[in-house]
Amino acid sequence: MVYDFSELKRKAEEASEWLSKEYLGIRTGRAAPALLDNVTVESYGARVLINQVGNVSVEDARSLRISVWDKEQISAVEKAINDADFGVGVSSDEAGVRVSFPELTGERRQALVKLAKDKLENARISLRGARDDTWNDIQKKTKDGEMSEDDKFRAKDDMQKLVDEANKKLDDMAEKKEQEIMN
Repeated sequence: MVYDFSELKRKAEEASEWLSKEYLGIRTGRAAPALLDNVTVESYGARVLINQVGNVSVEDARSLRISVWDKEQISAVEKAINDADFGVGVSSDEAGVRVSFPELTGERRQALVKLAKDKLENARISLRGARDDTWNDIQKKTKDGEMSEDDKFRAKDDMQKLVDEANKKLDDMAEKKEQEIMN
């Protein structure tokens, strides 16, 4: 019997996607519209994502422009970005809202690298949990007679290969983000 690793693969992919989204939120001094993806704006009595009240675009290397569709929403968008506390400069004019990213200091870069490593460790913890669940299931199937001892150790080797590949992918993402932060 060959063990079905689809659940482990799914959880590994989820960990990778989670880390990727978290890394989008770690700003590096460069303007990235993804930074504003989770910002919600009070709009006509409801909380909506910022991209539902205007168009977010890169104006230059260190600033974003939010072209708000309803000009009455400009102050609400400005307030929402300030409340998100990203450490960015926010100004508005009749055309919309401008978000300016300050130059990063060496100390701030080190703090961002540490944050990126913390996020990596959280993704690894998630992956280890998935590995442990899979291993427990393999052992249970062996105990219940659904899998032979040889199949158990073959499955363990296959499981470890999948975990190693997933960890390599996470490490590559972390290394890329660290280089982005430090440059």
